Amino acid sequence: MNKRAWETIVFSAVGVAAMFIILLGLNLVTARFKHRVDLTAEKAYTLSPGTRAILSRLDTPVTIRFYWSRLDTATPETVFLRNYARRVEDLLEEFREAAGGKLRIEKLDPQPDSDAEDSARMDNMEPQLLPTGDRFYLGLAVSMLDSRAAIPFLAPTRERLLEYDILRAITRVIKPEKPVVGIMSALPVFGGPANPFMMQMGQRNQEPWAVVSELQADFTVRRVELTAEKIDDDIQVLVIIHPRDISEKTQYAIDQFLMRGGKLVAFLDPVSLADSRQQGNLPFSMPGAPSNLEKLLTAWGLRFDTTKVVADLNFKMQLLGQRNQPVEAPAFLAVTRQGMNPDDPVTSELGTLWMPLVGAFSGTPVEGLKQTVLLKSTPESQLVEGFMAHISGENILKEFRSSGKEHPLAIRLTGRFKTAFPNGAPGSTNGPPPLQESKEETVVVLVGDADLLFDRFAIRELNSPFGILRIPANANLNFVQNVVEQLAGDVNLISVRSRAMPSRPFTRIQKMQAAAQERYQAEIKKLEDSLAETQRRLNELQQQKEPGQRFILSPEQQAEIARFRQQEARTREELKRVRREFRRDIDALQTRVQWMNILAMPLFVSLSGIAIALYRRKRTSAK
Repeated sequence: MNKRAWETIVFSAVGVAAMFIILLGLNLVTARFKHRVDLTAEKAYTLSPGTRAILSRLDTPVTIRFYWSRLDTATPETVFLRNYARRVEDLLEEFREAAGGKLRIEKLDPQPDSDAEDSARMDNMEPQLLPTGDRFYLGLAVSMLDSRAAIPFLAPTRERLLEYDILRAITRVIKPEKPVVGIMSALPVFGGPANPFMMQMGQRNQEPWAVVSELQADFTVRRVELTAEKIDDDIQVLVIIHPRDISEKTQYAIDQFLMRGGKLVAFLDPVSLADSRQQGNLPFSMPGAPSNLEKLLTAWGLRFDTTKVVADLNFKMQLLGQRNQPVEAPAFLAVTRQGMNPDDPVTSELGTLWMPLVGAFSGTPVEGLKQTVLLKSTPESQLVEGFMAHISGENILKEFRSSGKEHPLAIRLTGRFKTAFPNGAPGSTNGPPPLQESKEETVVVLVGDADLLFDRFAIRELNSPFGILRIPANANLNFVQNVVEQLAGDVNLISVRSRAMPSRPFTRIQKMQAAAQERYQAEIKKLEDSLAETQRRLNELQQQKEPGQRFILSPEQQAEIARFRQQEARTREELKRVRREFRRDIDALQTRVQWMNILAMPLFVSLSGIAIALYRRKRTSAK
């Protein structure tokens, strides 16, 4: 090997070693700095403006004791939990920096029989027993003067809610007095005993709905009976969930609650799945009775048709039908950002909402009230019979005709309300005179669906090493929390909670699928109608026998039947062909989008590299 070759090898080795030393030095230097760059589209790893606003208002020092078991074992569980604990640690450091010296972080490792473990017990931390037999702590306690709040275990399944959970704990110690929220419902939202038959099967008592548990974390929640004739004066916000068969006396109590300055959130429902009941030998459950506040809505200039629900081609969901086959359900809506008010804090950063069989509001508010639409359908929607929508989504698709109109699904009324009972309480002659107008501007939020709060449509239950965890399935719980927070609490918490469930659906694909659906649906319906007519004629012909003949048909009848059978076979083949083409178009669209996503960035980088290489070559040639 000649000298030049040796020099090349030596220089290459020295260059590699120098590069290694430089990279090692850079890692050692940058490891001391906590600054990070958040390149996610929704800025999931950047403190929200709401968090910064609350932390900037701290005028008394707040202490957070962060408990984290630093185990030496290296199992998949401990590695996963260790990585998550570092994520929590980084977030707490960002909290500390944003608080401007008013937030102190104490990091404790609760080893067995240590002072840190005693402190963890006093702060009500909940250790998790790992498969290795180790007790793992990962929680925090917040204190300010005599106020305390704790998160006993920071479950990794709530990572998207991590910033909100920590901030909520801080706000609890800043404002220990919780606003009072009343909940009135015809449904067992507070839980209760299981029915006797299910108790014999070993079922435990029903737990409160997740929406109640979530509200109890932020507010003092009080149960208000559906038969109440007066709402307590200290209740600031009244939440009504499916007020089935509500009396006029109770509506009068709600009316006077508004006149005193109270605020109202009402979840009405034209077809309540949470209230459904099994009827006789029918293979399906019958929906419960609808709910409305007709007397109050009429006084406000609004209507809520409890016989109709909204079907929307852009928001339709896929449900599991017979034999677990996916079935399109145009009246079961997955409302995306397209149907949300982008300028309102309640909805501006929400993810997808699931709203099964939702009703629509109509009418014009009376003078003095201002209406804001929070949720709406797209123009590719129509009002359909609620009972049919519950039984069969297929028939709705066949008969679908877009109204071209956006239907309001949730609205907010603001202003000075006038009483709906100018003559006083119904059936009362000697009661106190009613308040005729609200003392100050107040707020009413109306939602055309109550099932979105039902656990079946709001949460998922997961079995984990830490027990059964209830996690949000969508943004339904965020929506109701945002509404109540806006009416009773700190508005800054809304922006933090709302971003917990970002949703980025392929809206363009949904529109293209809806267009394809509409294009093929007319042809499919025509063929199905033709097939049904052919089958009807066949049945008629087979029943046309001469007197005394049970099984023999005339030659003419046999020829006619053969002709109809051929027509039936041709129609079935044509129907299969159209459906195949429809599925092929949808699959081709999805494949095209997938390849665009896969190839777009590599192609961009490759073309950029080629362009830079050509540019450099051109410059070198010019020299």
